[in-house]
Amino acid sequence: MPTPHKPTPRRFYRSLYFRVIAGIFLGVVLGVVSPATAGKMEPLGTGFIKLIRMMIGPVIFFTVVVGIASIGDMRKLGRVGVKALLYFEVVTSVALAIGLAVVNVIQPGAGMKVDASKLDARAIQSYAAQGQHLSSVDFLMNIIPKTFIGAFADGEILQVLLLAILVGLALAALGQAKTLVAGCERIAHLMFGVIGLIMQAAPIGAFGAMAFTVGHYGLKTLIPLAKLMACVYITSVAFVFVVLGAIARMHGFSVWKFVKYIKEELLIVLGTSSSESVLPRIMVKMEALGCSKSVVGLVIPSGYSFNLDGTSIYLTIAAIFVAQATNTHLTGAEEAFLLLILMLSSKGAAAVTGGGFITLAATLQAVGTVPMAGLTLLLGVDRFMSEMRALTNLVGNGVATIVVARWERELDADRMKRVLDGQGEIDDNTLPEAVTAIEPVPFVDQPE
Repeated sequence: MPTPHKPTPRRFYRSLYFRVIAGIFLGVVLGVVSPATAGKMEPLGTGFIKLIRMMIGPVIFFTVVVGIASIGDMRKLGRVGVKALLYFEVVTSVALAIGLAVVNVIQPGAGMKVDASKLDARAIQSYAAQGQHLSSVDFLMNIIPKTFIGAFADGEILQVLLLAILVGLALAALGQAKTLVAGCERIAHLMFGVIGLIMQAAPIGAFGAMAFTVGHYGLKTLIPLAKLMACVYITSVAFVFVVLGAIARMHGFSVWKFVKYIKEELLIVLGTSSSESVLPRIMVKMEALGCSKSVVGLVIPSGYSFNLDGTSIYLTIAAIFVAQATNTHLTGAEEAFLLLILMLSSKGAAAVTGGGFITLAATLQAVGTVPMAGLTLLLGVDRFMSEMRALTNLVGNGVATIVVARWERELDADRMKRVLDGQGEIDDNTLPEAVTAIEPVPFVDQPE
């Protein structure tokens, strides 16, 4: 009797995972060997990110519209939103507090004795100017687009999310709109197909971005501020595996297995220093993991503005580092006030390009006790720390999606266990098909 035919396993070197690693490695090598040439590679990285960003609006819009139209329940939508925002606020506040505790223990800026009056602050004036526009009212008003098309043209995630929620609710209210919903669903799959094509260029994008970073800033810039970088990196890793790890265990999964599940996305983020470069992919992967479309469509896009764990850690460490380096003594009350301002200002960090640094400038302006000119000390290494910020933000948003889906009893726990254990794992060529496969799966109540 002939043995059944087994599909030929895909060669490792042809996987996106391996190709992105190769791109990052070659970028670092070029940056070290020929900094001048590497400095010209920036268009490769920025071009790839622009290709992804042009698809983010349509992907979010059609995915969320289909998810909400399928729910047809305004109360459920509000419930998911409230739970997500509550989770975001608690976890980002914990991240801010941990960053404050670690920087006070390690004191990476102690002993530098920098005279803030002699620093050239012209390099940070553009960040300070943008930071002046990060008020809460401006941020809230910015969620409302000027026109329907304008939200897509400007690439504003929260504006697109608002439009998608309104259109989804309108479709649900129509009642007899199954044809429209099915059409939106097919367009969403088309958008993911386009994303799949663009992702083939991820290794080139990672190569260009990493080559530019190393070639332009140079590894030698890391040495004077190595203690600060180590503080940010160690704190971020500890936050992921201790804090998020504990949250994951409480909700029935392993954060380590989850990190392995999104390893390709993490590598792309590492190469591009932008978590936006994998936003469409992480949405699909969370659905393929067993989270419902409606929860994923609300939690992931909103998390990109409100659930910035890595950015929160960086903000507190960087702010106190500047104070330590410039011999600015802060009392306990002043540090608590700084933490409060960061809790408010960090929520809009993703709304602006270079958001983490701009938010930091705005915070120091508001507090007034820490010299803002001290931010010039961070310019040389901020790009390297942005990679860890983006990695931590991505893991945090993935964990948040699973948690909220569990709270809403819209998590297929059996599927999640199988996928995280490596059974039925998806790859970059089968992302849209993976989502199609889970749509018929009914979500059942899971024991809390």
